[in-house]
Amino acid sequence: MSRLPLRTPDDAPEAAREALATAEKNNGFLPNLLRVLANAPVALETYLTVSGINGRASLTLPEREAVQITAAATHGCGFCVAGHTAIAQKKANLPGETIEALREKAPVPDARLDAVARFTEAVIAHRGAVPDAALATFKAAGFDDQQALEVVLGVSLATLCNFANNLGQPPLNEQLAAFRWEPASKTAAAE
Repeated sequence: MSRLPLRTPDDAPEAAREALATAEKNNGFLPNLLRVLANAPVALETYLTVSGINGRASLTLPEREAVQITAAATHGCGFCVAGHTAIAQKKANLPGETIEALREKAPVPDARLDAVARFTEAVIAHRGAVPDAALATFKAAGFDDQQALEVVLGVSLATLCNFANNLGQPPLNEQLAAFRWEPASKTAAAE
């Protein structure tokens, strides 16, 4: 049960209705994340705008998804881990073992994606003030200053989504059920 209303194009604030209708048409369903964000039209607009900007980054789609899954797992956002797992599998064509490693914050078989994941963790843990060694390791994997800042951009997008979902606690859309994820701490508490 969602703690915040799950808006639709019919009952959302006027400023969010068109964006919700477009998202539903583009996705074939209306992700509950967007339904939660629609409670604050400026939050929905920010998500859509920053998401579009992030899509133009020089990081590849697999690299951007590594940022999103790593950030969501770090922030304990099951909804976003599931959503980005779907994208990583269906659009970025990442192998299952790579996706699972990202979801579990474990070493990633692909060295370049592992560098992205570790740098993402460092950006979050140090609030951007990453140690010199973390930045040097990221650059040694073939990345540059622009891409370091693009990881920060991805983390900012993820933070909005992860925190909105963690606040609203919307149910996972049935279209994402196959990609369900729960943080280890929640799983351990249930046992």
